[in-house]
Amino acid sequence: MGARNAVDAADESGAGVRERREGQRSRLHEHHHDHGLSHDHDHAHDHDHAHEHSHNGDAAAEPHRSAEAEVPEQDGATRRVELEREVLAKNDTLAERNRQWLNERAVLALNLMSSPGAGKTTLLERTLAESGATVPLAVIEGDQETLRDSERLRRAGADVVQINTGAGCHLDAEMLAGGLRALAPAVGSVVLVENVGNLVCPALFDLGEYAKVVIAAVTEGEDKPLKYPNMFASTDLVLLNKTDLLPHLSFEVERFAEYARRINPEVEILPVSATTGEGLSTWYDWLAGHLSAPVRQGA
Repeated sequence: MGARNAVDAADESGAGVRERREGQRSRLHEHHHDHGLSHDHDHAHDHDHAHEHSHNGDAAAEPHRSAEAEVPEQDGATRRVELEREVLAKNDTLAERNRQWLNERAVLALNLMSSPGAGKTTLLERTLAESGATVPLAVIEGDQETLRDSERLRRAGADVVQINTGAGCHLDAEMLAGGLRALAPAVGSVVLVENVGNLVCPALFDLGEYAKVVIAAVTEGEDKPLKYPNMFASTDLVLLNKTDLLPHLSFEVERFAEYARRINPEVEILPVSATTGEGLSTWYDWLAGHLSAPVRQGA
């Protein structure tokens, strides 16, 4: 595993990633016309037109907000759907490129998603410390701001690239492509992608990963799969974390599993505790098993 640290890697890659995000902002922006209609469209700024125009943040990262901003009420829903399709279609194309890039290098990429406070970074720290010697691991860390988590993971011994999304609520395929180029993971390694913490936006964006993993915590309640069905419908594995707290809660693991499989009958659920280590051996076995399997990202 390489010796580049999170801060260096972030500095090295961050400019490029930020440039790409700025590029996304410049390509999709709002226009206001005399006829009273406003719309977003995709082009650069070096054009000459009389009407004024304004920007509306990170369009690729916020498809809903960008589409809702200035559309007349009577056809707003139609326009919103069109923009979402455009943004997601572009992301899907880039995700396929990531998948091919990863396949060519036999790198297994996992997209780790959770709500804030579910214990995702703690789980990664322990995974790196206890499994990193047998499974070559590296991390791409997604947060809106700060390098705090990437610094924690660097201290655990990982090669880390930090991506700060600003106001964006998720990573997208273009951001991951920049992170992968900066990280340069070893052939045959595993890249753990820690997505921005929430259970909504990350579910919509394919990154080109091999599998999606949701980290849920018993402190969040059994009904999370029912409240956030898109997240649980698209995941391959759920790590049910903080099971050491079960004696103090009314949480029922069986009911959580029933709700999750009501949304996704094939989903695998592994109860774990990143604090005590209970159940983590099954997670490490899962990692090792998929690493030794033929690598076909997204298969």
